[in-house]
Amino acid sequence: MTIRSFLALALSATALLAATQAVAHAKLVSATPAENAVAAAPGQIVLRFNEKLQAKFSGFELSHGGAAVPVKVSVGKDGLSLVGAPTKPLAAGAYEVKWHAVTADTHRMQGGYSFTVR
Repeated sequence: MTIRSFLALALSATALLAATQAVAHAKLVSATPAENAVAAAPGQIVLRFNEKLQAKFSGFELSHGGAAVPVKVSVGKDGLSLVGAPTKPLAAGAYEVKWHAVTADTHRMQGGYSFTVR
């Protein structure tokens, strides 16, 4: 292998690695309560992501029967979690969580899931 071939290969590998890192986005890794869970009313809702969050641009909304439920949301101490504390105890029924998250790559990702309070 010539020096020129080696340099071309090294440059290609570096470009591929950079492209792979650039397409990384925030992904929801776990949630408490979990998706489709049926549980007692939680005191807090925790969404954990695969990358550190930009606090200013990340959060979630909670709704019950289509109506917004007040929740105080902040980024956890680990920087990977959104932690939300409902301002009142949650009543029995189905709830929907709609989240949005921005990490260092500055791409806004969003998603949602449901859980039920018994």
